[in-house]
Amino acid sequence: MISEHTKRVRRVDNFGTDPIPVLVLKISIPFMFAQFVNVLYSIVDRIYIGNIPEIGGISLAGAGVCSPILTLLSSFATLIGIGGSVLFSMQLGAGDQKYAKDILSSSYAMLVFFSAVLTAAFLLAKDTLLRWFGASDVTFPYANTYLTIYTLGTFFALLGMGMNYFITAQGFPLLGMATTLIGALANVVLDPVFIFLFRMNIAGAALATVLAQMASCAFVLCTLYRKSMPIPLTFALPKKRLSLHILRTGFSPFLILATDSVVIIALNAVLQYHGGAEYGDTLITCATIVQSYMLLITAPMLGITGGSQPLISYNLGANKPDRIRKTIFYVLALCVLFTTIMFVVSRFAPQAFVRIFTDDPEHMELSVWGIRVFTLAIVPLSFQYVFVDALTALSMAKLSLLLSLFRKTNYFLATCFLPLLFAAKSAFYAEPLADSIGFCTSSLAFFAVYRKYLRGQGRLMGIGM
Repeated sequence: MISEHTKRVRRVDNFGTDPIPVLVLKISIPFMFAQFVNVLYSIVDRIYIGNIPEIGGISLAGAGVCSPILTLLSSFATLIGIGGSVLFSMQLGAGDQKYAKDILSSSYAMLVFFSAVLTAAFLLAKDTLLRWFGASDVTFPYANTYLTIYTLGTFFALLGMGMNYFITAQGFPLLGMATTLIGALANVVLDPVFIFLFRMNIAGAALATVLAQMASCAFVLCTLYRKSMPIPLTFALPKKRLSLHILRTGFSPFLILATDSVVIIALNAVLQYHGGAEYGDTLITCATIVQSYMLLITAPMLGITGGSQPLISYNLGANKPDRIRKTIFYVLALCVLFTTIMFVVSRFAPQAFVRIFTDDPEHMELSVWGIRVFTLAIVPLSFQYVFVDALTALSMAKLSLLLSLFRKTNYFLATCFLPLLFAAKSAFYAEPLADSIGFCTSSLAFFAVYRKYLRGQGRLMGIGM
């Protein structure tokens, strides 16, 4: 009779034995779907907000101003979640379950600490941040209401998102998908209740999101506490050296996500400045719709690449470079296929998406144009996503960070300078320009280093302490 411990070990060990194409589909597709569902938190809010009678457009602009702050908060969940889960997967691959358990408990404690500190910090600084990030006198009350309520739920957002990485890392991608599905469904149900039935408007959207995040967080923690998990969750004070190792490993994906906030801030500020009092809020409203559409592309793609990271890290720890090569190839093929489909959809059917948010003719026309511009280089962008996340999983965080920051720097500069030469809305072209340059640099860098790396040079860097 097979013992329960043996079953648990086998559940994780399939990362090192099952066929790679099957594993990529089993891990990445649920994670891709989970990320797709996760964007519904923001998109569903924006859809309902945009359809609030009389104040829908201006409320949507207020929510758009909050977007970079929400992204910045989420980046701290990535800092601990990816940093800890990558090291966790390496130790499972190396067969060191005791050290893997220490990583899990330390990551949990760090997320609790970060959530408490960030809640206090953002509540104190929110007024100043909103003004910096493009809130006008008209949009400020709506942005302030939304951000205040959302920030109060930071604890649940960070715990749920950060610890969910460890469910997938232990070989349970469907449970990881269920986490985001629970939250998204709760948000979809609660949004119309609070916004329209209780007439709370934008405050109702924020409250619905917080309650949905509470549900996701509860599911994640209950799942990880189960004794049937290969490495059940326990709470222990983090060790200083281990905490620093987690932060170093997660710093690259954290900064990649955090700098997304900088880009959105720059875009909103530039659109508000160059659009002026008459056109600035309109441009931000449309930019919010366009960015919502981009989330339907980038979030699932991040799910594919992020979902494959435990598989790459596990085989790094198990010293199986051939399986790493195959994983990267199939993940890239899956991302290229997905972005190609979305590129075609973006050419022919963006109107259907925009119509969900608004029926204002000016907003619709500008948003459709913006979607077509933003998606000009999404197929090349898939290469950047795959290579950057693969390098992070291979413990080459510095290189992945450099590549991502190079793309973001180009994006930021183009956002700031294009409107100086052309019209305010030319800032939208910064996205495809940065994506094209990022494709070239990340592809050259990746293929220049990763073959040598997988042959043995630095292959086991990051294993152990």
